[in-house]
Amino acid sequence: MQIDLGVRDAAPDSAVAAARRAEREGFAGIQFPELAHDPLIACALAGSASERIRTATSVTVAFARNPMIVAQAANDAQLASRGRFALGLGSQVKPHIERRFSMPWSAPAPRMREFIGAVRAIWRSWESGERLAFEGEHYAHTLMTPMFSPGPNPYGTPDVWLAAVGPAMTRLAGEAAEGFIAHAFTTPEYLEQVSLPALAEGRERVGRERTDVIVTPFVVTGSDDAARAASERAVREQIAFYGSTPSYRGVMELHGWEAAADALHAASRRGEWAEMGRLITDDMMSAFAIECANPHVDALRERLERRYGSLADRACVTLG
Repeated sequence: MQIDLGVRDAAPDSAVAAARRAEREGFAGIQFPELAHDPLIACALAGSASERIRTATSVTVAFARNPMIVAQAANDAQLASRGRFALGLGSQVKPHIERRFSMPWSAPAPRMREFIGAVRAIWRSWESGERLAFEGEHYAHTLMTPMFSPGPNPYGTPDVWLAAVGPAMTRLAGEAAEGFIAHAFTTPEYLEQVSLPALAEGRERVGRERTDVIVTPFVVTGSDDAARAASERAVREQIAFYGSTPSYRGVMELHGWEAAADALHAASRRGEWAEMGRLITDDMMSAFAIECANPHVDALRERLERRYGSLADRACVTLG
């Protein structure tokens, strides 16, 4: 199993330092989320500052952008990393797309299918010089003159990874992406019983032989008891945040935690974010998180292979 270092802080200086750390400590890659900074910029910087590791966005919010902007930025990240970049895409949820990004929301899985198709069509036009003629329900890209084409990328086009929780988006990952990113709010049981069958169904629809499975579990770690206790509190709060969101309710329902999901959602509506972590039981912690006192990559690999060895190809762990 390949182990990537997940980095919450994608600020430029931090991205470069994290890439050097990942190479130094033996990680296979580094992944940047879209939080307070742009992960595509972070990947370009990390790729140019490293020699071996793979860089990836986990994730770039697709619906906050258009396919042309993403195709161009991803192409540059592939150039900067000399072919070691993967474009991880995600949909986000409706309130963030509409209220944070002021962008339209509709039918996320069909819209994402078009988005990926449009990005690939743009890349093809640059690679081959063919006329750009992508027209869909949500996106249309029909103009590409030589001045605006970077031409063929000497390292080829990036792999596309797609993050998903529900079956429809997971099926799409099987159809249209080289990698499927399982959300951190995914248990091994949900992965095995819901995600992997949907992924296989998507592959079968188009005759795709394989799709890499990337897991992103929560990790409780720390150099001493106080640090591990702080890490556990932070993980409980993260699990509570996702557990309160209706989009992720299916994971809670699979485990029979509907009452907890209801309580978490109600608490979030009251703004009780700091208190919600107390609603996460030890059973929930065990389902969502791994504990590893020694955060060395080899120790992490042992824990991850024990839990996901038959289910996943790659894991991304965020260590603070």
